[in-house]
Amino acid sequence: MKLHIAAIALLSLASMAPATTTETVMTGSKPMLTSDDVRKVAPALDAYTHNRVLGDVWKRPGLAPRDRSIVTLAALIARNQTIELPYHLNLALDNGVKPREISEIITHLAFYAGWANAMSAVAVAKDVFAARNIGAEELPAVAVTLLPINEAAEAQRATFVEEQFGATFPGVVQYTTDVLFRDLWLRPDLAPRDRSMVTVSALIANGQTAQLTPHLNRALDNGLTQTEASEAITQLAFYVGWPNVFSAMPVAKDVFAKRPR
Repeated sequence: MKLHIAAIALLSLASMAPATTTETVMTGSKPMLTSDDVRKVAPALDAYTHNRVLGDVWKRPGLAPRDRSIVTLAALIARNQTIELPYHLNLALDNGVKPREISEIITHLAFYAGWANAMSAVAVAKDVFAARNIGAEELPAVAVTLLPINEAAEAQRATFVEEQFGATFPGVVQYTTDVLFRDLWLRPDLAPRDRSMVTVSALIANGQTAQLTPHLNRALDNGLTQTEASEAITQLAFYVGWPNVFSAMPVAKDVFAKRPR
């Protein structure tokens, strides 16, 4: 008998054990691979998934399960890797990430990973939200009261960008100030710390280390600890690959070394 996708996901998450069905579970039109599917092709990969990733990495104490879910969702969305997204959306909700926070993560990543990747995430998330009876009242409003802004820090950032690029790319500079830093980053339904964690995760996921220094510093200013940042990078090694993480580690190490103690 085919079980409902939500029930299967919850059972799998609760036990962290391989699913026993040999069918490919469907969420809307998106297939989710079962452990049986993986074992038929890559049995060692299935073992690593359950023993190392779910059974070890996710249980490390330096980063809360909720934060690990945020980091992982950011990586999957940034890389448009939707096949694992239903599982991790359900896991994130079970780990305490609120629907309004997931909504804001997707919206935020439209700017940092591209509109199409965000829309691909919407296509998956709508089915997960529907299966869990998540309605509009649990989502953030379009018009919100923005968080207060640090005018001095924003003026310094805007001046630097204007001096570097204003004469050549005035449109990008304008939207960076007006839309990103005076609007998107101030939306209240995703805390600044979490917004920074999403941004740093997306940058590492896509190998964009040139932007990592300012955003990792911003994440630490927003309350992310160095231990949590280190654990987020460890988490990302398994979801975006060792080369991307090894490219990011020297940048992060330099940021940590230069922070006031």
